Amino acid sequence: MDRIAGIINLDHEQDFLEELTYFRCGAAVPYAGRYRMIDFTISNMTNSRIDSIAVFARRKYRSLMDHLEQGKAWDLDRNRGGLFILPPDWNDPTDLSRGDLQHFHNNIDFIRRTLADYIVVSGSQSICNINYLEVLEAHKKSGADVTVVYKKIRDLQPEHNLAHKLTIDDSDRVMAIHNDQKSSNVYMDMYIIEKDYLYYLVENCIAHNCSHLFLDGIKGRLPEIHINAYEYQGSHALINSVESYYRNSRKLLNESAHDELFKEDSPIFTKIKNEPPSKYEGLSDVSNTLVANGCIVSGHVEDSILFRGVRVGKGAIIKNSIIMQRCDIEENAVLENVILDKDCKISNGRTLIGAPEKPFVVAKRKTM
Repeated sequence: MDRIAGIINLDHEQDFLEELTYFRCGAAVPYAGRYRMIDFTISNMTNSRIDSIAVFARRKYRSLMDHLEQGKAWDLDRNRGGLFILPPDWNDPTDLSRGDLQHFHNNIDFIRRTLADYIVVSGSQSICNINYLEVLEAHKKSGADVTVVYKKIRDLQPEHNLAHKLTIDDSDRVMAIHNDQKSSNVYMDMYIIEKDYLYYLVENCIAHNCSHLFLDGIKGRLPEIHINAYEYQGSHALINSVESYYRNSRKLLNESAHDELFKEDSPIFTKIKNEPPSKYEGLSDVSNTLVANGCIVSGHVEDSILFRGVRVGKGAIIKNSIIMQRCDIEENAVLENVILDKDCKISNGRTLIGAPEKPFVVAKRKTM
């Protein structure tokens, strides 16, 4: 059976989430009540029997390393293969590479030594639940050099303006990769490629002074190379702005949308924290809300997401908001259309109201 290794390439993912990425990279941003964004990428790989995964991280990765640890949550703390967090090696005097090719060049041993026949390369901004074994099967059947994954989006949103789009012929061959804002074929920043061909592309791109493997080595070689397109048809959210984070997070309050992403046969894993069940006190009133473990709720909460360990005081009102870990909402505070990062404190009687299309965001550890 063909084996697959995984590379999660965070190098080109900019910090588009404003206050939420002041102190962390986008991949480490909390999502859906108890997860981080990178949890979905890693879980997709491990659910597809990928047991050797490298993470290419360049900036603000302390929080990411703290969350991933040795990969135990995904059964990746093993003697062979496992999880590797690989910042670029700045100490190689012979290194002429730049851009994300620095990661591929300086960590080429990961590619060279893996026993896998194929490599899946993915970012972390596409939240989905995908089976890469099905992508591999389509890739082998097509005979392509590279197979890219895309989602056909009928109702395009502002976040899709920044994504690459695909022009595809009747045989699923990619004819063009572009930024046409009207195109519905949204590239999900993931592709599968044979290991030896990836190695060749890396060496060739560096020799020609390129800086981006996908843009220069794959997109830039059309129509020289055969690129196949695989259409993913499941739940998908592209997170590259505060607005897209807020809107797609709150979509999970819909039960069918939640169940489409969190499937029983392909679970999403995350770092385990042993906390007690949430407690609802006195006159608390909670409706249409995701509530994680360890919360103590004494106020009114509706249409919101509470992460682990949130405290909501008596008389407090929370609507249409996302409250991250260990935030303390004191008595009679009012929050509407708000995102609170971790460890924030909202004082007694304080009112914070954002707009539905532009939530009010508070950076971590702030007291207001």
